[in-house]
Order: sequence, then C-alpha cells, then structure tokens
Amino acid sequence: MTSEDRTRHLRTLAAQLVESYHTDGEINRSGGKDLPSQEAVQQILEQLLALLFPGYRGCPVPRDADLELLTGARLDRVARGLDDMVERTLRFCHRSGCTCEELWSFAGNSGSGDHFAHAARRITAAFLGELPAVRHLLAGDIRAAYEGDPAAANEEEVILCYPGVLAVTVHRLAHELYRLGVPLLPRMMSEWAHHASGVDIHPGAVIGAAFFIDHGTGVVIGETTEIGDRVKIYQSVTLGALSFPRNPDGTLVKGGKRHPTIGDDVTIYANATILGGETVIGDGVVIGGGAWVTASVAPGERVTVG
Repeated sequence: MTSEDRTRHLRTLAAQLVESYHTDGEINRSGGKDLPSQEAVQQILEQLLALLFPGYRGCPVPRDADLELLTGARLDRVARGLDDMVERTLRFCHRSGCTCEELWSFAGNSGSGDHFAHAARRITAAFLGELPAVRHLLAGDIRAAYEGDPAAANEEEVILCYPGVLAVTVHRLAHELYRLGVPLLPRMMSEWAHHASGVDIHPGAVIGAAFFIDHGTGVVIGETTEIGDRVKIYQSVTLGALSFPRNPDGTLVKGGKRHPTIGDDVTIYANATILGGETVIGDGVVIGGGAWVTASVAPGERVTVG
C-alpha cells in the first residue's frame, strides 16, 4: 500500500467512524465540559492517598516538615480538584435526567450564584471532613491485614504491597461520596481501584471495621452487601445477587436489597460464593473454599464443600 493509498483509506475510515458517531451516538460524547475524566479521578485519588498515607504515597515527607502547612496545602489542592469534579458530575447527571434533588437540599440555600458550584463546594467540604474517620478505619484494616497474614513482615509492607488494602482504601473514600448521594463519581473511583487491584467493590457496600481481603484478585462485593467487623475474605470470593427481578416490560428492577449480609468475625475462604439479599451469615461463621451459599447460616457454623 502506497502512502497515498493509506491516506485515502484512513480518510474513508475516518468518515465511517464519524458517521457511526451519529448513528450510535449513545456511546460517544462531544465536548467533555460537564463530564468528569478518568484521568482527573485518578489524580484526585492519588492526592487523597497521599493525605491518608503521608510518606507512603505522594512526595516524600521531610523529617523537619511543617505537617500542618504541608497537609493544608494538600487539602487545598484536593478540595479545588474535587469541587470541579463534583460540579462536573452534577451538571452531567442533571443533563442526563438526574435531578439530584437530595443534593440540592443538602447544599442548602445558596442565594445568588451557581447552584451546581455551591452544591459541589458543600459536598466537598462534607467529604473531606470525614477523612480523619476514614484514616482511623484504615489503621484498623492495616492492623487486621498484618495480624491476619503470617507472610506480612510489618505494617509498612501491608501499606505498600497489598492490593486488598488499596481496594479497601479507595472503597472507604468512594463510599463517603456515595453516602452523600453523589452520582457516577464514586463508581469511577471504585473502577480505578478494580483495575489497579483486581478487587471489585461497589461503593454502596457497607463495610465494618478491621476488614481484610487477602490476595484480593477476583473478589466481587455487590452494592447492597453489608459486612460486619473483623471479617476476612480470600481471593475470588463473590458476595453477589441471587437473581434479578424484572418489571412487566422485561427491564430489571433497580434498587432493593440484593446482596448478602455478613456478620462479625466471619472468615470466607477462596472461591466461595454467597448470594442473595435475604442471605445472612451469622457472627463467627467460617465459609470453606469453593462453597456455594444461597441461604442464611447460623452464628458459629462452618460451611464446607463435600
């Protein structure tokens, strides 16, 4: 193929793709003004990780650093980025038919000015206000990982090397935005963690203290899952939905409790599957590897295969 032939071919292909942008326009978006970008989400997450784990994530922290000044500067940078991303998210979802009325109520009376921008600032402030509590939870998660894995030499190794810890960290951040009612953005955060760690946790899942995912790869935790304190799960565990009821027109019924409830001090070994919104796993239960569970299990029981 000559260079002229290649040029003609690419022009023809470009025209075909542009035509598909019109015929299949639901999977493209011209102009990204009101759409948060994946790159911006990743950047904000990296900045948040530096706030949560200073010295482990982000730039090194000198021994003589003024921590309040450093932390304040990092918070200001994160706040500005989050203001913009939350505002973009609200505008995008509003244009897509989501009224986000609960967020307007949360934002209060903005008086004059841009309602989207005001709501975004209030949401960002509320979210950042939860960071000390998130750090407290993460300290417990890291201790649980260190104490629960004989291969862990120290907590530093857990922070730097464990994909399950990364996934849980991002979940605890995304869950706070989800809890505040922010659409889309928490899912984008969770999917970044999914890509980075192999662990898929929906931001709506409620997860208690001292949670440890060992190895991590292939773990799936659905939106309405509830997990108690001091729970440990291994790779390829699924906490999922048993079935999906449908509306008369055949579309899926949205919402409702679809995923299991896991009590305190539960251990779930590799490749186990626990399904259903009515399934309750009692405190202290041990679910063996490869188990398929679709009914509740009484406290203290052991579920094994074979």
